[in-house]
Amino acid sequence: MRGERVAESGREQRSGGVSESGVSRRTFLVASAAAGGGLLLDFAVPGLAQAQGPGGAASLWLNAYIRITPDGIVTIVAKNPEIGQGVKTALPMIIAEELDCDWKNVRTEQAPNDPKEFGAQFAGGSLSTPFNYAPLRQVGAAARHMLMAAAAATWHVPIEQCDTLPGMVRHKPTGRTLTYGKLCPRACTIKPPDLKTVALKDPKDFRIIGQFTAGVDNPAIVTGKPLFGIDVSVPGMRYAVFEKCPVFGGKPVSANLDVIRSLPGVRHAFIVPGAQPTGLPDGMQTSLQDGVAIVAETWWQANRALDRLEVQWDEGPVATQSSAGYAATAAQLAQGNPEKVIFTEGDVKGALAGATHVLEANYFYPFVSHSPMEPMNTTAHFQDGKVEIWSPTQMPMQGQMNVAKTLGVPPPNVTVHITRSGGGFGRRLGSDFMCEAAMISKMAGEPVKLLWNRRQDMQHDYYRPAGFHYFKAGLDADGKLIAFRDHFITFSNGAKPSNSADLSATEFPARFVKHCELAMSMQPLGVPTGPLRAPQSNALAYAFQSFIDEIAIAAGKDPLQYRIDLFGEDRLFMPPKGPFGPPVPFSTARAKGVLAMVREKSGWGTRKLPPRTGMGVAFYYSHLGYFAEVVQASVAEEGMVKVDKVWVVGDCGSQIINPSGALNQVQGAALDGIAQALGQEITIDRGRVVQSNFNDYNLLRMNQAPPVEVHFRITPNPPTGLGEPALPPVVPALCNAIYAATGKRLRKLPIDTAALKSA
Repeated sequence: MRGERVAESGREQRSGGVSESGVSRRTFLVASAAAGGGLLLDFAVPGLAQAQGPGGAASLWLNAYIRITPDGIVTIVAKNPEIGQGVKTALPMIIAEELDCDWKNVRTEQAPNDPKEFGAQFAGGSLSTPFNYAPLRQVGAAARHMLMAAAAATWHVPIEQCDTLPGMVRHKPTGRTLTYGKLCPRACTIKPPDLKTVALKDPKDFRIIGQFTAGVDNPAIVTGKPLFGIDVSVPGMRYAVFEKCPVFGGKPVSANLDVIRSLPGVRHAFIVPGAQPTGLPDGMQTSLQDGVAIVAETWWQANRALDRLEVQWDEGPVATQSSAGYAATAAQLAQGNPEKVIFTEGDVKGALAGATHVLEANYFYPFVSHSPMEPMNTTAHFQDGKVEIWSPTQMPMQGQMNVAKTLGVPPPNVTVHITRSGGGFGRRLGSDFMCEAAMISKMAGEPVKLLWNRRQDMQHDYYRPAGFHYFKAGLDADGKLIAFRDHFITFSNGAKPSNSADLSATEFPARFVKHCELAMSMQPLGVPTGPLRAPQSNALAYAFQSFIDEIAIAAGKDPLQYRIDLFGEDRLFMPPKGPFGPPVPFSTARAKGVLAMVREKSGWGTRKLPPRTGMGVAFYYSHLGYFAEVVQASVAEEGMVKVDKVWVVGDCGSQIINPSGALNQVQGAALDGIAQALGQEITIDRGRVVQSNFNDYNLLRMNQAPPVEVHFRITPNPPTGLGEPALPPVVPALCNAIYAATGKRLRKLPIDTAALKSA
């Protein structure tokens, strides 16, 4: 039934026009003969990274490739890493649609890491769709134009008399056809069209975009064929493990290396000195840390050798830090004035003093680990001053640069092969595991596959940062929110907030309350932090949307309608210029639209619920997506929480490229958020992570996974990504549902079931 609903949305989206991105992009297209008589189309569309174009002119390029062989098989290269978000299917679908070929004749390949050809290749920020949708449509349309031009020249007719059917060009007056495969040689000689003026399909004529399409790797995955980094094998390869100090920033002083070298199968054991390339994101594990490497004939032998490894560590200053200490410092900082005001409007102090009702609440969320199913790994072969790498990375270009800096070799001497990732969630934006494998191969003098065990993967992550929020709100006699204040206690890396630990000046309800202040204080942190699926948003949504719920309840208002009323009239808010080009306005109409739709789809306010069962709602805008979600949850007398159902409504623009992939992403994001709320917490003691495996860091079990009903509200806006924006609202919606069921407000994560026991 959920699939039918998404399909219905797909029909809705194809019935109207598509509003293309207003971003102006210069484009370039060249064609060249491919080996074997095929047609190779190299489409370069600028916008992401600098590369040398034809004639040596410096331009910004995004490259995609189409190869058509005489038998009519079309191979389309997917430029970005596939980490489960579906781009290896969705991006080729965009090109195939405009090329007008039959999807059953399409083959896809992972593009090599090549910044000069492809520009920026990365998986993160839900940016693949917004960055690529319009340019790749032009790519496919230009290729179709060249094939029609080749047919027109063959038939000696005007190109205007030609159109295409799937995989062939047709002469409309006579009905003659030629297949793309037969047209390949002549199409190679056709001058490419100007991509700015190339004709695009009317979305109502789409045959591929908008259709449920299975992931291109699905058959290989379900049959266990090698796809992932963990599957790589190269001739002469050995297996490596790498042990780092349990305290972040610590270094090995000595180790029982002779004992380790004497163990069965062990070939090498040595201390690896760390290297810190400059210009890297603060806090993220992007470079080589100090540690001890063991290389053996098998990974089992190398991993077992860790049990015998004895290291004297210089633990360093972070050994004095702990989760308890962070909480105590936060409470102390909250008593004083904030260090920095992020946003201020009106007279918050005066408005609170004159408010009819004042609410105060403190919220906390913990550090969270990425914990993808496939631990960090990389295979590397260093020889003759060059290194070849096979890695499940989200940032192959950054990894190439970091490995080059670590080894002291030119970047062109580092070749990165992108493998499929068994989950990433932001962890593979780092490249520490790539640097480790490369250095171990260099020091061992042979190719190695480095594979972290689960303990290492969990205890040497860079984490979603914890945070403390001290809220205060003032209501007037009618329950209207007139004043809002947040003193956010976060963590610092030097003078700046730790990676992914900051707060935006546009955090709702800023700009929607007459008197508002968002402020921040920081405490030093030695634990590495970084982006985790929907960074910042995944934590901030819980705190802010839970407190908004408290405000609505205190006002005696319906929590869903209260949010709609806060947005007020239909308006656009322009944020400051962002790091990826022109800013995109925030639309209150789109926010209210998804809230209204989730009210309808979930039956909000109309369902008769059993005792200790409640429904909660939340809205959040992140990664250009507008998402409103309702959770129904039941709480047993002994406090156990059961999530009965989740309703999700998202507005991510005018087009869902692959409804199958979209459904997977939205449902997966919702379940990911529920898992965080129910049981995920990384605690720090003496500078080290306490948790070590899934027995004390709980992922969601199958019997905990509720049905997630997904709806898309199609609007005439450029399409956006779906990997991240569905996650943030589900956490506060769940906590708000628990309040509705029990009357107990959860201001700390993960959920403490003991606090929910009936009195």
